[in-house]
Amino acid sequence: MATADQTIDDIVGSLSALDVDWMDDTARNAIARLVALETKVQYERADIAALLDENFEEGILCARLFLALSKDSMESELKRELGPGGIGVKRYKHDRDAFIDALVRLQLPDALAAAINHQPVWSDILVERLRSGRGSAISGQKRGRGLEDLVEAMVREVFGDQYETRCTFTGAEGRTAKCDFAIPDRHRPKIVIEVKGYGATGSKMSDIIGDLDAIINAMRRDTTLLFFTDGTTWKSRLSDLKKIIQRQNEGEIARIYTTSMSGDFVEELKRLRMIMDSQAQ
Repeated sequence: MATADQTIDDIVGSLSALDVDWMDDTARNAIARLVALETKVQYERADIAALLDENFEEGILCARLFLALSKDSMESELKRELGPGGIGVKRYKHDRDAFIDALVRLQLPDALAAAINHQPVWSDILVERLRSGRGSAISGQKRGRGLEDLVEAMVREVFGDQYETRCTFTGAEGRTAKCDFAIPDRHRPKIVIEVKGYGATGSKMSDIIGDLDAIINAMRRDTTLLFFTDGTTWKSRLSDLKKIIQRQNEGEIARIYTTSMSGDFVEELKRLRMIMDSQAQ
């Protein structure tokens, strides 16, 4: 083959869509199950049982479609409602009533009635495409930003305007790393705070370990690192969470906080503020 230089136009011009059939046997069977559902004004526990008894995997897929939950979110909700012991077909067969109770608490009967009795219009198709595409990405962004806003309000309460957000700070020997909050500023900060909120599992939940390690490697030894996180989907990524907790146990992260620990977080900020003020005198 003769050697020849390629250009960006050559490659872009040759690109084509990789069309695939999204529907597999599970999807086809689930659709058939949905089409066969009886139209009623109100749905009860017996309807949930019938949905799961025939084929549990197809039934639970239908259930999360009615609840408009992703697979990760559905798993997290079931784990929260059911507690230890699994959320699969074995748990359902072993503790059928408790499983159905959990789905009732998630308001599956109401979701069935609302969806099945809904009179569709053409815009519903486009709204659903928007929700599952752009809407999914925006939800993730809002979830993380909402937690950052909460943390910033608490930081502002204690430190006033003596902090910087979403910046690159300078640490030991000129090393740098990105962080969500640097107190009092990005130049040799005394406190660094990293914030991450999650509503779905995935690679980004592992990425935070690298982000934290970058901060740990860059910061001075007299800098305090606090990590603020939340989201029940951590329960599905316990191995990653354990790695973060190990870093806290080894003293690389001073403390890990969640929303329910906000009071403790503010008290710790106040304690650190007192230390900073005494060192400045």
